[in-house]
Amino acid sequence: MVVVTSLVRVQQLVMERIDAVLRPLELSFARYEVLRLLSFSSAGSMPMTRLGSLLQVHPTTVTSAVARLERQGYVERLRHDTDRRVVLAAITDDGRAVVEKATDGLNTDVFEQPGLPAPELAELTRLLGLLRRDAGDTVD
Repeated sequence: MVVVTSLVRVQQLVMERIDAVLRPLELSFARYEVLRLLSFSSAGSMPMTRLGSLLQVHPTTVTSAVARLERQGYVERLRHDTDRRVVLAAITDDGRAVVEKATDGLNTDVFEQPGLPAPELAELTRLLGLLRRDAGDTVD
């Protein structure tokens, strides 16, 4: 129980740090992830179903995140050129700007300073990778 409690608490602490960076930009981590994926795609757009698959979330979650991003002017929904049944989420210029600002903040305040020295981080990452692998998760 102690291990699970510690993992959950560390996850909460990390999410608090992430939220502190994203909140002033009016983003949640879920919406940030959508923007980051769209900004990485060569076309700047992707089918909503693909977003859900890559993020490993329910379609309703993707729809909700994209709807919020659309209201914020960061994403627009389009129909696919050749298959009108497919709905694409496309990042706007404002969306690109906010995701870059968010990424800069996350890199500086969270990712570059996670709270442990490099050797301990490497060992923690290795151990977490074992847990993920044993649970059937894909580990890079």
